[in-house]
Amino acid sequence: MAAFRFTGRDAQGQKVSGVRQAASAEALAGELLAERITPLTIEAQAASTAGGSADVLRQLNRLLGRERVSLEELIIFCRQMHSLSKAGVPILRAMGGLADSTRNPYFGEVLREVRADLEAGNGLGVALSSHPRVFTPLFISMVSVGENTGQLDLAFKQLAGYLDMERETRKRIQQATRYPLFVLLAMGVALVVINLLVIPAFSKVFAQFKSELPLPTRILIGFSEFTQQWWWLIALALAGGLVLLLRWLQTEPGARLWDRYKLRLPIVGGIFERIALARFTRTFAMMYRAGLPLLQALAINSNTVGNRHIGQAILAMRDGVERGESLTRGAVASGLFTPLVLQMLAVGEETGALDDLFIEVADFYEQEVDYDLKRLADSIEPILIVAMGGMVLVLALGVFLPMWELSAATKGVR
Repeated sequence: MAAFRFTGRDAQGQKVSGVRQAASAEALAGELLAERITPLTIEAQAASTAGGSADVLRQLNRLLGRERVSLEELIIFCRQMHSLSKAGVPILRAMGGLADSTRNPYFGEVLREVRADLEAGNGLGVALSSHPRVFTPLFISMVSVGENTGQLDLAFKQLAGYLDMERETRKRIQQATRYPLFVLLAMGVALVVINLLVIPAFSKVFAQFKSELPLPTRILIGFSEFTQQWWWLIALALAGGLVLLLRWLQTEPGARLWDRYKLRLPIVGGIFERIALARFTRTFAMMYRAGLPLLQALAINSNTVGNRHIGQAILAMRDGVERGESLTRGAVASGLFTPLVLQMLAVGEETGALDDLFIEVADFYEQEVDYDLKRLADSIEPILIVAMGGMVLVLALGVFLPMWELSAATKGVR
């Protein structure tokens, strides 16, 4: 995309001018004509310091997360495209209207670039593939299938339903992790306050005893003094460790290893696994029903399931199908599915109703997730109570043991 400065006249004969991004001067001319503006001059704008500043500003916005399209905006976009396609509105006009009406400037710019690619003769799937940060491979594949089969409105309807379910899945994940993370954060804040404020106040009192303190008290005071003296080193080590951990998790081996161990976490690991499997089965059913080939549906699904470890198992299922094995046999070899689900898959494969059976499997997993989330607080609460009790016990032993010894010594003196 390049910047072009243009002048022209609108339908009322008024002169208009401005600067716009377009794939070429011809694409910009077509865009202006579609808006009932007759172009007079179109000149490419040379790169300048302002352009460099704009690039720096764009990079800053990207780092701050401003250049992003939310899931809700994609859902609204799909529903609008479904309605416009069903009503027979030309795709160029629909894309231009949505680009002007969206409240997200970045999304509007993306839609205008898609429109320019369409004017250049590219298909909608190809135009969307130029923006992988906005449109996923699943999104692009569904649109391409709908475009080739003449059912673009149905493809956008299915995508809206899928994205709506994806939003609900993310809410489930947040619900599963919100409570334990909040309690762990509260415990961390409590430990910081105790080390920096509470224990130093008691240590001044204990210093007046002029006697050897109990071991738990000496440990607490020593740890508190170390924290007060080297807090900047501890903070630096924690920040550096967090940065290194996040960078490692962004690598393929690190992300795959974390996704595998995430499924083995106590209490919440099973919930994460069922959420990923529900996402896989529902997405596969939608793609299979839309007419995507089985191998392509499995390959795309391995990247959209949200867990790289399960994605590797799905790719293994794909390799088995490519070798001539049945899908049910590949599912058995993956070890991901329960016997009940495997039986349902076998029935679906034999009857040719694989999409319907996969939707039932997805409903089964989602019901299990809802049940697990309702029991999550009851399951985690005893563990958190034990952890809090242990912290209070250590603090009580360190603080009250010297007081008890002082009280006993005072009584002995009397």
